[in-house]
Amino acid sequence: MRKKIVAGNWKMNMSFEEGIRFAKSIDQYFREKPPVRAEVILCTPFIHLSGVSEIVKGGNVSLGAQNCASEASGAYTGEVSAYMIKSTGAEYVIIGHSERRTIFHEDDKQLNKKTVLALNSGLKVIFCCGEVKEQREEGNHFIIVKRQIEEGLFTLRAEEMKNIIIAYEPVWAIGTGLTATPDQAQEIHKYIRGLVKEKYGTKIADEIIILYGGSVKSSNAAEIFSNADVDGGLIGGASLKKEDFISIVEAV
Repeated sequence: MRKKIVAGNWKMNMSFEEGIRFAKSIDQYFREKPPVRAEVILCTPFIHLSGVSEIVKGGNVSLGAQNCASEASGAYTGEVSAYMIKSTGAEYVIIGHSERRTIFHEDDKQLNKKTVLALNSGLKVIFCCGEVKEQREEGNHFIIVKRQIEEGLFTLRAEEMKNIIIAYEPVWAIGTGLTATPDQAQEIHKYIRGLVKEKYGTKIADEIIILYGGSVKSSNAAEIFSNADVDGGLIGGASLKKEDFISIVEAV
């Protein structure tokens, strides 16, 4: 049975002090009441990583970053490399989030390069894919997701795929209050698993974790997570509220 994962993406929120307080409250809760079926990951801004790493050490919460540079090191002012992220104690990094694709114009080739650097630095990658509203309405969502996965991931060796988590996030559902129906989520998660099977075989396809992201709330999490090919969630806004985030984890 694949393990379930609920990853909270804080995006660009919370001061250092606010983030440390929030992380302590989440860590304490899951030390006292460990999640039975899910791994909990906090994906924080860069400034929080080293501080939150000390907080969650030895507990039941893991740590991830929200992005990494597309170069290993050098004269790239303002960038943070995968190696630097790993040195903070983080285990994961989100690559290809829709906001990186749409706002910062990161393309599949660049995201593939980031993915390789992250894996080579010892990080596990949460690789995001998903279509915008117009692409869904035109019926092109399968084509878009296939291209993103093939160009972003399918240069990897089979053994490297063991450190990849795929997160499907319909862009039209992020921060809009709209959510893919459980049937829509299952349909495309099954399709993604099928793509992995075609490339890497049944074993890797059966083992790869595929998360859903897009306006997941405590009220809809259980129904979405109950689908056979949905292995948890990448949570945005609701991950900034302790009670909501805990409810989503417990919905697993």
